[in-house]
This record gives sequence, structure tokens and C-alpha cells, in this order.
Amino acid sequence: MSDPADGNAPVRIPDHGLDDLVATVAALVTQSQQQAATLARLTDEQPTPQEGGGNNGPGREATSTSEGAKDGSKGPSSLFILALEGRAYEQELAALATWVHNLLLPVYGREITSSSPWCQQWSEHPEAVARLHALWLAWQQYTDAEAGLAGPSLWHRDHLDPALLHLRAADGPFGACTTSPARPNHRLLAAPEPASDGEAG
Repeated sequence: MSDPADGNAPVRIPDHGLDDLVATVAALVTQSQQQAATLARLTDEQPTPQEGGGNNGPGREATSTSEGAKDGSKGPSSLFILALEGRAYEQELAALATWVHNLLLPVYGREITSSSPWCQQWSEHPEAVARLHALWLAWQQYTDAEAGLAGPSLWHRDHLDPALLHLRAADGPFGACTTSPARPNHRLLAAPEPASDGEAG
């Protein structure tokens, strides 16, 4: 038998503890990937010293036309996906899609019905993108160790449940999309037209 003081001794885990270990490692890998994506996004949006000040240096594209960019501050004024443009938007959407397809849908997807529609092309629905991105940002915050033990419960109650109620409602953004898995459908509903200046008042 190996000496416990030997640093090279193999660690033996009972068979009944392997499932818990696998689940923990999978969760840590997912969290690590998301943190890496967030870090890459944040560092990509900050100009390097060679690029200087608030100007876009060579090879950099503007990521926001928000007030933050106009007043000379660095990077976008918000991490919310609707505040991003161009390459920054596409990168954020790709990271969001990874989370939606690998975590949200497998765990919380539920069956598609006429009263609970879904659209495989959800990324083409601006409201769905906005709601899912807000949900993902909250998930990152509330599943962080600093959120405390009640963090995941608060995420379910305050963020997940309301978001899914709106997204999958019969009159929600997917109301004209797939209501039966056997008949996939995608259709964007028309948004209300803004009132003209003469009609306001």
C-alpha cells in the first residue's frame, strides 16, 4: 500500500462518488469556458496602450455608438448585447448560443406545444436575443461563488422563470413559430410602426 505522505500516490475515489465528481468537473469546465469567453470579450473591447485613448487604433472596429463612445470613454457603455455592434455583437451572440444550446435547452427546454412554442432560429428574433442574453448575464452573476449559496435559487426565481414565461408564451416572440416538433416553423412577427410626428399627441 502507498505511503499517504507520498505526493505521487494515486487518489482512489469510491465508485458511488464518480457521478458527483463527473458532474462537478463538467460544471467547472463550463464555468471556466464562460469566464474565458467573458474575459476574451472584455479584453478584446479594451484598446491596447499602442492604440491609445478612446480612438480606434489600426485593426480595431467600433463596438458601440452609445453615449460612452461619444464622450471619449473606452469600450461600450454596456455589456448588454443590444449595446454591441459588428464583430463584438457576433462574438457575444456566438457565446450566448453556446450557453443556450449546451445548458439552457438541455436542462430547461421542455416540450414544444401550441401553448409553449420555441424557434430553432431564436437568434433571428431580437426580443429573444435580448431576453436570453439578460438571462445569461444573470446566470453568470448568480452562479458565481461570490453570489452565495442562495444565488442559483434566486436566479431561478427572479430570472429564469419570468424569462421563460415571456419567451415561450403563446403570444411571445415565438408565437408564429414552431408549436409542434414535427412541423418546424420560423416567422418574424411585425413590430408596431412608430407614430409619425403629425400623429403624436
